[in-house]
Amino acid sequence: MPSGGYAGSAVTVTRMAAIISKIRKIGLLAGFLWHRRVCQLSRLPGGDVIGLLAGVGQLPVEFVRAVHDRGLKVAVVAGVPGVDERLAAVADYYCQRSFGEFQGVVDFLHGCRVRWLTMLGKVDKKLLFAVDARYDRRFAAVLDSLPDRADDTLTLGFVRELRREGILVLDQTLALADLFVPAGLVAGRPPTAGERDDMVFALRMARAIGRLDIGQTVVVKNRAVMAVEAIEGTDACIRRSRAVSNGGTVVGKAAKPQQDRRFDVPTVGPETLRAMVDGGATALVIEAGQTLLVDRQQVRQMAVRHDLSVMAMT
Repeated sequence: MPSGGYAGSAVTVTRMAAIISKIRKIGLLAGFLWHRRVCQLSRLPGGDVIGLLAGVGQLPVEFVRAVHDRGLKVAVVAGVPGVDERLAAVADYYCQRSFGEFQGVVDFLHGCRVRWLTMLGKVDKKLLFAVDARYDRRFAAVLDSLPDRADDTLTLGFVRELRREGILVLDQTLALADLFVPAGLVAGRPPTAGERDDMVFALRMARAIGRLDIGQTVVVKNRAVMAVEAIEGTDACIRRSRAVSNGGTVVGKAAKPQQDRRFDVPTVGPETLRAMVDGGATALVIEAGQTLLVDRQQVRQMAVRHDLSVMAMT
């Protein structure tokens, strides 16, 4: 065999060996990351108590039950008015304390030996701007350190502050992956041709406002925007849209393109449909694989009762 041919084969073998080595490393890394994700709830280092900063709605209750199914305990801080009353009964440790009392919240979590937590439920950010809003010095210091008070800026500021206390914030969906919906008809009747056109438009507009960290929801009619969610939240946005649309609208809700799954993952449920009925909306489109659906059975029943169309699209 010519020496040149042998050398070329040797180089090729060396390169192939290097490629195979890289593939193995990538495979091991992927396996490690997958294992780490699966085990984040079942084998978290540092204890068996998961913290939950709970807002309004059913999602916090669903989370506690899912965590209990994994053999872990939950320490709940009910941080705003209107938190589901069932939380006090299902939680292993429970306290009612405004999130504005940040040091008190941290002290409670440390007392329960919490090193990992998640944040679930609706928190009305209008509370920050209320005339009688009260918060401790530490909460005020975090607010003062932020460049603005956009949703992600606010939440990331407190995520960083919790990390300084040795408390890490988990992906909200780790115990709730079953609540994600695939593409297709979710509930009710199929959309009309006009509603489907509005759904495509609404989803595009929802992603656009998400990119600006304004909100996750828009209400449209005949491919024109009737209302955009801001600090008032999804349900209030849907209801106020009726004043300019006279009903017949389509609601779109999507994850932000830069969505951090540790907080504010898009969620819809029976309350969303109640707001649609009040606001005169006839259809809802959510982002498939990115939106949590709470109480699917009731949503299906309500959609049929009120002749609504609920779709999940990509």
